[in-house]
Amino acid sequence: MNFTITDKPIDHPSLRETLSNPKAGAANIFEGIVRNHHEGRAVASLHYEAHEALAQKEGEAILREAAEKFDVMHVSASHRIGHLNIGDMAVWVGASAAHRAEAYEASRYIIEEIKKRLPIWKKEFWDDGEHHWVGDT
Repeated sequence: MNFTITDKPIDHPSLRETLSNPKAGAANIFEGIVRNHHEGRAVASLHYEAHEALAQKEGEAILREAAEKFDVMHVSASHRIGHLNIGDMAVWVGASAAHRAEAYEASRYIIEEIKKRLPIWKKEFWDDGEHHWVGDT
């Protein structure tokens, strides 16, 4: 298991290597990429902030849960913080297993739990110069 929070570009080739196992018949990888739109607004960039110690602890717990719930060989995830431009990778999740179903299920579980549980906040910067914390009403 390997969970990281980083203010640098996510090192996805190294993370992919963590999934290698001669017994694994499948590896499922999810890459969350910064897109240029959200809810009808043109997005210029994003900024992520985190309570890093808590996010690290919770991220590790999510990976442990996935390893216990699904028949996987390995799980890894990384979430980026700081300023991200369109096309940058914001989050990476990977799972390897003997069979594809388990790899898919574990990856889906991990990304959904990351989005729900990690103390990471996202601010969108729009093309018109305005900005907004996502989830702020």
